Amino acid sequence: MAKQSQKTDTAPQTEEKGSTFAQILYDWLSTLFLAVVVILLVMTFFVRQVTVKGNSMNDTLQTQDRLLVSSFLYHPQNGDIVIVTHGDVYDDAIIKRVIAVEGQHLEINYETSEIYVDGKLVEEPYAKGRTIPLSNPTPIPEVIPKGYVFVMGDNREDSLDSRSARIGLIPVENIIGKAFWRIQPFSTFGGVS
Repeated sequence: MAKQSQKTDTAPQTEEKGSTFAQILYDWLSTLFLAVVVILLVMTFFVRQVTVKGNSMNDTLQTQDRLLVSSFLYHPQNGDIVIVTHGDVYDDAIIKRVIAVEGQHLEINYETSEIYVDGKLVEEPYAKGRTIPLSNPTPIPEVIPKGYVFVMGDNREDSLDSRSARIGLIPVENIIGKAFWRIQPFSTFGGVS
């Protein structure tokens, strides 16, 4: 029998000791790019950030508070704090609270500052000041029409809202979304309601 000789590879094997600098940089930049794209998609379709301007939502919100707003599959509900575009009056979006939605009966008793929705008194621990009629008032419909909401600021004596003909009822399509989280100032970080 012929004896097979075993050859051993005596050439030194070079082990790759890691990626090159270019590969590391490429991986890092790819990850960063993907993260930016994901953040932009989330901020466009799911969550936005807004800054409160003015006093109409005091004491619930203060001017310069920064909020996160959810816009994904949002449908307005009574009591929600919403961000509304209203280009006829303001260049920027406004922040108000939904008082009544389509199909609901709304009554405001300006003498007692009481609000009734579908015949029930609305408890409003967030309201500041008296609910008063505004100059240039708008007639409040007995039933909020389809596709609209009635909004007011929490600071009832210092809020231009659906009580005024300048704002009126808000079309649902003008609602950007619901404010759900305060991110600044850090002293009041947390959910908003």
